[in-house]
Amino acid sequence: MTDSINTETSKTFQDFNLHPDLLKSIEEFGYKTCTPIQERAIPLLLKGLDIAGLAQTGTGKTAAFLVPLIERVLRSIDPASTSNIPIEPTPAPIEVEPGEEADQREDREAPKAPPTREFPDWKNNNFILILVPTRELVGQVLENLEKLTKHTTLKSLFLYGGVGYDEQKDALKKPFQFIVATPGRLIDLYKEGLVDFKQVRGVVFDEADRMFDMGFQDDVFFVLRRIPTDRQLLLFSATLNFQVTEMAYQANSHPIEIDVSRDKVTTENIDDHIIHVRKDEKPKYILTILKKLAPKQVIIFTNFKNKVPRLSQFLNDNGYPSLGISSLMTQSQRNRVIESFKPENKHNIMVATDLAARGLDIKGVDLVINYELPEDAENYVHRIGRTGRAETKGNAISFVSDKDVESLVRIEEYLKEKLETMWMEDSEIIADYKPMPPDEFRRSTFDNKRPPSGRGDRPRRSGGGDRGPRRDGAGPRPGGRNDHRGPRPTGRNLAGVPTPNGEGPTPNRNAGGEKQTGSVHRDRRLGRHANSSARPERNAGSRDSGRPQNGNRPNTGSGRNNNNRPQTGRGGNQSRRSGGPGRPTPNMVAAKKTSLFGKITGAVKKIFGN
Repeated sequence: MTDSINTETSKTFQDFNLHPDLLKSIEEFGYKTCTPIQERAIPLLLKGLDIAGLAQTGTGKTAAFLVPLIERVLRSIDPASTSNIPIEPTPAPIEVEPGEEADQREDREAPKAPPTREFPDWKNNNFILILVPTRELVGQVLENLEKLTKHTTLKSLFLYGGVGYDEQKDALKKPFQFIVATPGRLIDLYKEGLVDFKQVRGVVFDEADRMFDMGFQDDVFFVLRRIPTDRQLLLFSATLNFQVTEMAYQANSHPIEIDVSRDKVTTENIDDHIIHVRKDEKPKYILTILKKLAPKQVIIFTNFKNKVPRLSQFLNDNGYPSLGISSLMTQSQRNRVIESFKPENKHNIMVATDLAARGLDIKGVDLVINYELPEDAENYVHRIGRTGRAETKGNAISFVSDKDVESLVRIEEYLKEKLETMWMEDSEIIADYKPMPPDEFRRSTFDNKRPPSGRGDRPRRSGGGDRGPRRDGAGPRPGGRNDHRGPRPTGRNLAGVPTPNGEGPTPNRNAGGEKQTGSVHRDRRLGRHANSSARPERNAGSRDSGRPQNGNRPNTGSGRNNNNRPQTGRGGNQSRRSGGPGRPTPNMVAAKKTSLFGKITGAVKKIFGN
């Protein structure tokens, strides 16, 4: 089944005997003949049946459920207007026989019922609930709803996140008959007692499979368990997976399946091709296609949201005004992009992720470019479905590099046909153009530019030599393997041997090159370095170089406050920083205790001998 309509055999909206106010709005909207999904769904919905409608994008699914629901609500508010309308009897519920097909169930003889279209016992606070997965789709459905109810007294409102909460709370206090919402914000308002699910008389799940893909499964069941069981249930989507069908059965509903997309997955109004290119050739091929085809409105799809601003900037730099839309943007920014994406505006190119592939009804798009093939084969159908809408012709071109081959195999298996390859002459390909902007995120990552973490510019650890800032506020610890202070000056070690960078002797050896057994290890436990000439004391005090045999420790001259004072005992001169007295560090306290112990020991030796 295709999107093209044979006007000689298809029904018109006049054939459904709709309310005069609704018919007037439909004529102003531009609807004349029904699409296949509308022709089959509207009669069943007017009878109050539950249905699951499947059709490709751009085939009029939104009007297929809005028109009959508006008709039923209008007749419910004014029951007297129904008496003179010749309509078919409403069938009573039919029990499904084992193994019975939906079409057989639809054709079975049913008990006759009084001719009526209204919802039984409709009250002023009853309403129809329409759930959609994305905020953009809320705007699309609400726009169609307001146009179809233009000449009626029906009111509608929207509920979704990213906009003023108080504004939506105030709107709920006014009379309304339709709510178009995303699940998250709807449940938030319900928990505050502002939405009464018991007043729902009909519920619509538009793009139902997409809701489960986006993780709304728990929210959907939360709503279904709290609305009345005698409500009318409508499922509309391009695909109907097992999760959606199971949801309907758990809701005690057995919807009639209407599938007008079973014979062909893609529409015949779209010419879709692939071009085999290298990854680095994709930018110039985009410019070549835009120059060759000269489209009026273009959507370029990419799999990565970080690539959206880069592609948009690349096109702008090369003289093709474009805008980008992705989940990195706020809701108000996304709304402005969609509003600006009109044929009469200069920004007639939109770079988008799959966020824009589902639900957006943008008329006039005559070209879709897949910068990368989507990993999900169904998303390919939704992407190219942005063009070729409303009986117009459209083109879809997909770039296939070595990383897109696996996705191509899945797509062709899903379509059950091979995609035709497009070839271009070398003379057609643009060679002079401004290159793609660099990936700032990737460049900052691989140039050792760590993203800000709120902890200051700490150098990286490497081998434990650099351990970040000191607790006493004296700056980074010197001497580590990642010490970025530059090379050390040439000097001599304690043994008198010249060294290229002024490093001290090898740890565990004294000035004579002999191996020490205990003092250096004790110094390490106290946080001190043995090679003191190369690594000054972090608290600006002088350092010892090892324990001589006579028990006294001469100063090595490496400290900043070195006064050439002889040191006794095992403690060094731990003077405070030049900034004045402050809170001593643990190392200073330990050194002070050690120095005091050495003085006492020396006094005892003088009195009693060694």
